[in-house]
Amino acid sequence: MFKGNEILETIHMIAQENLDIRTVTMGISLRDCASDSAETARRKIYDKICRYAENLVKTGEEIERDFGIPIINKRISVTPVALVAESSEADNYSIFARTLDDAAKNVGVNFIGGFSALVHKGYTKGDHILIRSIPEALSTTERVCASVNLATTKSGINMDAVREMGYTIKDCSERTKDDGAVACSKLVVFANAPEDNPFMAGAFHGIGEPECVINVGVSGPGVVASAIKSLKGADFGTIAETIKKTAFKITRVGQLVAQEASSRLKVPFGIVDLSLAPTPAVGDSVAHILEAMGLEKCGTHGTTAALALLNDAVKKGGIMASSYVGGLSGAFIPVSEDAGMIDAVVCGALSIEKLEAMTCVCSVGLDMIAVPGDTPASTLSAIIADEAAIGVANNKTTAVRIIPVPGMREGDVVEYGGLFGRAPIMKVNPFSSEAFIQRGGRIPAPLQSLRN
Repeated sequence: MFKGNEILETIHMIAQENLDIRTVTMGISLRDCASDSAETARRKIYDKICRYAENLVKTGEEIERDFGIPIINKRISVTPVALVAESSEADNYSIFARTLDDAAKNVGVNFIGGFSALVHKGYTKGDHILIRSIPEALSTTERVCASVNLATTKSGINMDAVREMGYTIKDCSERTKDDGAVACSKLVVFANAPEDNPFMAGAFHGIGEPECVINVGVSGPGVVASAIKSLKGADFGTIAETIKKTAFKITRVGQLVAQEASSRLKVPFGIVDLSLAPTPAVGDSVAHILEAMGLEKCGTHGTTAALALLNDAVKKGGIMASSYVGGLSGAFIPVSEDAGMIDAVVCGALSIEKLEAMTCVCSVGLDMIAVPGDTPASTLSAIIADEAAIGVANNKTTAVRIIPVPGMREGDVVEYGGLFGRAPIMKVNPFSSEAFIQRGGRIPAPLQSLRN
C-alpha cells in the first residue's frame, strides 16, 4: 500500500520533476508462428500481435488517466525474427518487418522491437538473411526496431559480425540520408543483450520468456537531479543514500503501473527496468545529475566516478522496491536524447573517448551518437568491437547505436525531434582500423567466463 505522503511526493515528482513511465512494453512470443511458407508465417505473426496487444494502448491510457502517471510510450517486443522466419522459404526478411510495422500501426503502439538476430557465436542461414535485410527493413518501415547481439562473456566476440555491422550501419545511413540517417537510430548492436529489455531500439522477447508478458521501463533523471541539488556540500555517502531513496520511490511507481497493466490485460508481470532514461526536455538529464555532484561539465575528470556512484545507487534503491528488476537497469547516457549531454558535446567537454570510458560503469553503451557521414565502415566496426570488449570483459551489457549522417561534419547538428532530440556531430579518430577489422574470426571468451 502507498501512504499519503508517498502519494503527495509522487504527484510533486510528476508535476515538477519530469517523472514518467517511459514505456509499458508487451513481450509476445512468435515461436509458434514459424512456417515453411513466408505468407503463412506473416499472417500468423500479424494475427497474434493484433490479438494479444489489441487493448495495450487503451489500457495504458486508462492507467494514465486513473493514476495521473504519464506513460510516454506503449511498445511491443517479439521473438527475434531470425528465429521465426528461418523456417520459411523467404530470402529477404524485409517482408516480415513490414508485417510487424502493419501490426504495430493497427494496435497503435509507438515502436515494435525484435527484428533481431543472435550471432554471438556464429551465424545460421536465418541470421545471415536477417542482417542483410536490416537496411531495407528499417528504411521502409516506421515503427520497427532492429538489434543484433554479437558478443557474450561466455562466447567472446564474433568479429565477422562486427565487420558486417559496420557495413550494415553505413547502408542504413545511405538509404535514409534525406532524413538524417534516421534508420540508424532504430538499430542497436549488443554484447550480452538482456532478453527482457523494454527499451527501444534494443527490445526483443527472449527465448526464455513466457508466451506473453508486461515489462515496464521507468524514467526520472529530473527527480534524482533535484534531490542532489538540495544537498549542498554533502559527502558522497550522503549523496548515494539520497539517490537510493529516490530510486526506491521511482521504482515503486513503475511497480504500481506494471502490476496494474498486468492485472487489466490479464498478462503476467515480467520486470521493472529502473533505468534513468533521459529526454531532451530541460531538467530531465543524466548529465545534469552528474553536474549536480560538483562537475563543472559532464565529461570533465571525475565524470566516470560520478556515473559509477549513480548507477550503483540506482540499482541498490530499485532492488528494494521490486522483487522483479530486470532489463538494463541503471543510467542511460544517450547523447541526442539528453539535453545536458548535448551541451557537453557542443562545448567540447565530452568526446567519444570519454563516453566509452563512461560505458564501463553505466547501463548500456555508446547510444544515439552522430558522427560524420564519411566515417568508414571499418571505423564503425572498430567502435562496436571496443564496446563489445568492455561488455565481455566486465560481464555487463554494452551496446552501440551510432549514426553516420551523410553530408555532415564535426560541429554540425542533426535534428530528429521527439525523444530522439538533436545530435551534434562528434569527432571520430581519423586513423584507420581497416586491417584490424578485416581479420574476422572470433575473439575468445575471457578467463572470467569459466565460472562453472
